[in-house]
Amino acid sequence: MELITAGRWAPDAPQIVTDRLGEPPRAAPARPVVLQASWARHADEVRAAQALRHRVFALEMGARLRPLPGTPAGHDSDLYDRHCEHLLVKAQPADGSMGAVVGTYRVLTPAAAKLVGGLYTDQEFDLVRLSRLRPRMVELGRACVDPAWRQGSVILMLWAELARFMEHNGLDLMIGCASVTMADGGHVAASLWERLRKSHLAPIEHRVTPRLPLPVDDLRRDLAVDLPPLVKGYLQCGARVLGAPAWDPDFGTADLPMMLNVRDLPAACRRRFLERTGVDEVATAPRPAPQPAGSPAMPA
Repeated sequence: MELITAGRWAPDAPQIVTDRLGEPPRAAPARPVVLQASWARHADEVRAAQALRHRVFALEMGARLRPLPGTPAGHDSDLYDRHCEHLLVKAQPADGSMGAVVGTYRVLTPAAAKLVGGLYTDQEFDLVRLSRLRPRMVELGRACVDPAWRQGSVILMLWAELARFMEHNGLDLMIGCASVTMADGGHVAASLWERLRKSHLAPIEHRVTPRLPLPVDDLRRDLAVDLPPLVKGYLQCGARVLGAPAWDPDFGTADLPMMLNVRDLPAACRRRFLERTGVDEVATAPRPAPQPAGSPAMPA
C-alpha cells in the first residue's frame, strides 16, 4: 500500500469558530477567528511551528534547545524536522489575514524513520522489543499548544486530524513521550509513574527501557498527583505506558514512553475523532491560565 503523506493528502479539515484571536502575552483583539487544522506544505509554515515550539519549550519551560546550524533565532529545530510531517492548528482571522499557529504536532512515519535512521524516541529508550512493530508505528512529537489556547479545542482538533491521518494511511500504532515537569526535583513524576505502572502498564512484550532513567527509587512516590491533561487524554483514548520514565536534562522533564493502538480507541473517542466534519464547535475566547502539574507539551 502506498503511504499517503500529509504533503499530498489534504482532507477537508474541521473548523472551530471563536470570537477573538488569542495572542499572548498581549490581550487578544476582539475579532472573529476560525480555528483550522492543516498540514504544513511550505517552509514558512514549518518555521511558524518551530517558533511556537521555541516559545513553549525554551521561554515557558526553560528547555535548553540545540537548534541546527542556520536555524533562525527564536526557533526550535533538529535533524528530524525535515523528515517529519507537521500538523498545525491556525487561528485564522475572518478577514483573511495571516493566521497564527496556535498548536502543532510533528509526525514521523515508518518510511521517514528509515530515512533518518530511527525514531527520536530511540535516543531516550531501548525499543528493541518494538522492532517488529516499526512498520506500523508512527512517532508523535514536539506537541505544544499556545498558552492562550489550552482550553481544549486546539488539542482535540490535532487529535482528530492525527486519527484521520492514521486511518487513511493504514497505520495503527502511535508512539511518543509525555513529558512531566521536573521543577520539584522529580517527585511528581516518580509518583505519577508509581500510579500508572499499576493501572496502565503495557504487556511485557511491549516494554521499553530508559537510557537515562529517572532515579525513581531515590524520589518520593507517594504523592497524590493529578494526571497531566495530555497524559489523561492519551489514557482515555486507550494508550499504555511502555515503561519507567527517562530523564531529559535538556528539557528538564521526565519522559513517559506511551503507545496507542488506534484500533483500541473507545467508541466515544472514535466517534469524536473520526466522524468530525465541517464546522462542529463554537468556542469562547481563550485566556492564558496557570498550567497544572505536568508539562504543557510533549517535546519528544
